[in-house]
Amino acid sequence: MRIDYPEVTKSILALTEGEDDVVSIMATIACELHHADDRFHWTGFYRVVAPQLMKIGPYQGGHGCLSIPFSRGVCGAAARTGQVQLVADVNAFSDHIACSSTTQSEVVLPVWNWAGELLGVLDIDSDLPDAFDQNDVDGLQSILEKAF
Repeated sequence: MRIDYPEVTKSILALTEGEDDVVSIMATIACELHHADDRFHWTGFYRVVAPQLMKIGPYQGGHGCLSIPFSRGVCGAAARTGQVQLVADVNAFSDHIACSSTTQSEVVLPVWNWAGELLGVLDIDSDLPDAFDQNDVDGLQSILEKAF
């Protein structure tokens, strides 16, 4: 099953309409995304909790890393640079943090609020190599821009 971004976006926006709690919105997004695509083996958020530090937020899938500094890993790179990280092979990413030994590829997007403040990152891992493409990036960015 492959995600239908327009349909999932409609569902997320309907479920979160009127909601202003960031954690509730993150939880809803993680759940809806995770169950919409067989490629998504870990789907969740890392939240900025202190300068240069993120902690695990709402997610679906196996256990994740509890803390990730901005200076480490794919998630840290997305937070540090403010740029999407589209990683076809996590083993080729020199600073990858192996929260799960089965992860082969990853897409990580910075999450900004309406005031332009970094809330954290959306991290989606796959046990398949080269699982994500620009269509995923565009669809996920659209969801994040509309939800936050």
